[in-house]
Amino acid sequence: MLSLFHRAQQYEEKVAIATPDGQFTYAQLLVHSAQVATLLLAGRIDLQEERVAFLVPAGFDYVVTQWGIWRSGGIAVPLCVTHPYPELAYVMAQSGATILVAHPQFAAMARSLAEGHPCRVILTSDWQASDWQADATARSIASLPNLTLDRRALILYTSGTTGKPKGVVSTHGNLEAQVTSLVSAWGWTEDDRILHVLPLHHIHGIVNVLTCALWSGALCYMLPKFDAELVWQHLCSGGITLFMAVPTIYTKLITAWEKCDRAEQERRREGCRAIRLMVSGSAALPVPILEQWQHITGHFLLERYGMTEIGMALSNPLQGDRQAGSVGKPLPQVQVRLVDEQGQAVPPGVPGEIQVQGPGVFLEYWQNPTATAKVFRDRWFCTGDLAVVEDDRYRILGRISVDIIKTGGYKVSALEIEEVLLTHPQVQECAVVGVPDPEWGERVCAALVLRSDTTVNLTHLAMNLEPSLNLETLRSWAKERIAPYKVPTRLIILESLPRNVMGKLTKPAIVQLFGYSRS
Repeated sequence: MLSLFHRAQQYEEKVAIATPDGQFTYAQLLVHSAQVATLLLAGRIDLQEERVAFLVPAGFDYVVTQWGIWRSGGIAVPLCVTHPYPELAYVMAQSGATILVAHPQFAAMARSLAEGHPCRVILTSDWQASDWQADATARSIASLPNLTLDRRALILYTSGTTGKPKGVVSTHGNLEAQVTSLVSAWGWTEDDRILHVLPLHHIHGIVNVLTCALWSGALCYMLPKFDAELVWQHLCSGGITLFMAVPTIYTKLITAWEKCDRAEQERRREGCRAIRLMVSGSAALPVPILEQWQHITGHFLLERYGMTEIGMALSNPLQGDRQAGSVGKPLPQVQVRLVDEQGQAVPPGVPGEIQVQGPGVFLEYWQNPTATAKVFRDRWFCTGDLAVVEDDRYRILGRISVDIIKTGGYKVSALEIEEVLLTHPQVQECAVVGVPDPEWGERVCAALVLRSDTTVNLTHLAMNLEPSLNLETLRSWAKERIAPYKVPTRLIILESLPRNVMGKLTKPAIVQLFGYSRS
């Protein structure tokens, strides 16, 4: 991200980061990140791609830490602030981090991690984070290394839903390509102001929101955690021009809106008109959620497709027609193709695996050449996602491993069935999975969360009483809407669905709820 630091000099007097604690300019970001780089270097000339893990919550401390790692020549390894010790320890060990930067609130965790994986621990308080507003130009700043675009910059870990998390390595060039593609496609300018509520150990929060904003000279308002009422206050304030979130966040915002009286609902609706773009990603966006959000705010959410290894690959247009259930077309600098099981390109209308090529595609899985080689075919990255092109637009059918159910000789998209089930008036959330079956290969099974006004509750279920929505009534309803072989044959009702921090369903956990385990 070499150009990122040079571009920041153009916007020195502008506010770069705003938080509930204050505002910080691009000049402050440049000076303080140079200080952090100096502290990390500790007299050396270049960290030479040493891995620097950091456990820092959203805010200015996070940004200067990330920039300081990059400017010192290190590889940034952001840790999730809500993950338990075993998961953090795994990342520390697998990445081989030699330095751990932590906010004082995580000092005890940092010391525990350092005991299990010897490394140098630095607290953000070591560089007087409470005095960020003060002039720091006179403080000692080392000569920083000259970096090249082919240098490794970032390691993000996959969710690990189908195995141990893998470290996805992106170079400075990869990140720059991802950012410039999105800035062009989504019309970023220095006048933009984006509200940031996403996790900062994930590409969505790091690249799509934070780095695109700072590349553009825009303002990024960072909240320490998601709070539906606080987010609504910002969205309808008139001071936000962009908002990006995951489907679960939009669902929570819809729930909060529904609890308001009509006057407040109208105030929020009017306030959202100042926002120029709202984006949804990181998980499939159910059409009912898209439609509810459009009814509430007037915004037809822009849905896009990407993953940790490639950044963003497909997007609906900034201007022009967007279609529900579609993720649009390839972004600038990105090539996309669909292939069958033999690796041959498929025509429009025929499902195929998404393969991606371009300068934004990651370099490698950290210390895992076997896994790296496995996902590349003739320089194309094999995503493991199935899609179909309809009307010159891509529609995602799901993960080949977990969202494509092979039952009775048919290949069925779990996402397609989920979209139908979500239209049932009693269903709030659902997940469809395939579980092993000796007769059918796999059986179509559904896990449902019912709406709060539904008579089913935990006490009801514990008493073994028949719920208002059972398998028989669901099947009868579904048979009028989808082919018989797509209709679920087993059903469980839950209080909530298992999800990861980005709101993605952890379907292996759902399969286990039906008494099976996918190994």
